[in-house]
Amino acid sequence: MKAKTVFFCTECGNETPKWAGQCPACRAWNTLVESPAESKQKKKAAAAPASSGLRRSAGNRPRPMGEVETTHELRFETGMNELDRVLGGGAVKGSLVLVGGAPGIGKSTLMLQICDHLSRFATVLYVSGEESERQIKLRAERLHVRSQGLYLLAETNLGDLVESVNELKPDILIVDSIQTMYNEELSAAPGSIAQVKDCTMALMQLAKGQGITVFVVGHVNKEGSIAGPKVLEHMVDCVLYFEGERQNSYRILRAAKNRFGATNEIGVFDMGDDGLAEVPNPSETLLSGRPQDTPGTCVTCVMEGVRPVLAEVQALLAPTSFNVPRRTSNGFDYNRVNMLLAVLEKRGGLMVSSCDAYVNVIGGLFLDEPAADLALMITLASSFRDKPVPGDLAAIGEVGLTGELRSVSALGQRLSEVRRLGFTKCLLPSRNSDKLVEPDGLQLIKVRNVREALSAIL
Repeated sequence: MKAKTVFFCTECGNETPKWAGQCPACRAWNTLVESPAESKQKKKAAAAPASSGLRRSAGNRPRPMGEVETTHELRFETGMNELDRVLGGGAVKGSLVLVGGAPGIGKSTLMLQICDHLSRFATVLYVSGEESERQIKLRAERLHVRSQGLYLLAETNLGDLVESVNELKPDILIVDSIQTMYNEELSAAPGSIAQVKDCTMALMQLAKGQGITVFVVGHVNKEGSIAGPKVLEHMVDCVLYFEGERQNSYRILRAAKNRFGATNEIGVFDMGDDGLAEVPNPSETLLSGRPQDTPGTCVTCVMEGVRPVLAEVQALLAPTSFNVPRRTSNGFDYNRVNMLLAVLEKRGGLMVSSCDAYVNVIGGLFLDEPAADLALMITLASSFRDKPVPGDLAAIGEVGLTGELRSVSALGQRLSEVRRLGFTKCLLPSRNSDKLVEPDGLQLIKVRNVREALSAIL
């Protein structure tokens, strides 16, 4: 008898019996993947009523909320301050953390490096489905990881993994990667939605049932998302994305979900021959090598979680040779760049519609915060007029469609970071800035709209 299959949407997790080019639930295109259907016997057993003879455990009964004991979560340091910052102050005992990123970005390196510190006070089991134990040891020696509390296991079978965990009883479990694990009771191939979902559920039961801190590595596909992201994200406690470009040595670890801390927190690392090195001052690092007295560059300050980070925005405008000007954006939303170009022409009086526009953010950052609008506007105007922006000036503010400038949140923290990095001038909106405490040595240039900003700087 032919096994029945269903189709899962990798974006929303919706299940449908037939394949279609567009998901009927979230309307996303080309996201349905095939997976074996769950047997009817399992569904009936899961939905069996109490009269069928099934009895629940005595401890698993509803209790009033007032009787539930609450204690602070037990945290421990991983040995890397940048990772502890993203996790919200350290890893939580009994938590399940998903670390995603493109292949070769440094996920396995990061996990193996924290083992050197963790294995000094805890038992760590590192399970790899991609490398042999000998390969792991060679990589560990290159990263100077030689602790005796680290145990290695090359395994892809979920049943054997769980059996090894029950025998060793480790405090910390690292699985690299979840796409290589499979449950032999399922007929689906490793890496499919059904296998990834089932294996993650089993690891979650280990984490919650035995109090084991589990780190799971997940590769992203060519669209930039973990296989079955909506299926996995609701299971795990933390979702960390490792971002960066292979041509660039800097790596950014970003928290997309965290039940124990703030989201959108970032940690910055530098990939070298000896592994990942922490970058405690990312603003200074991202601004290193900045050109002086050159048109088309300006500095802004964005908030990554609770950390202010200074970023350099560059732009190049040149007369176009095509009927339709070319627009290229790297590190900035493409549609927002087009909107700001339209505002610059309509409200700023600069005819940029006949120019090719190229926008770039240095260091691999992606600025999705409106506070970077003013800096990009100044950068575009500087390139168009071929006049440099003062090197000691930073710009912070949101730009509206009418050309007005709006204030942003956490402006005091941003100004403190701007002054700490040696800047002496800051261009910012005049609205809601009367109560600001002006840092010593920092001149605040307050403007109301785009025209005033261009007149004050260029």
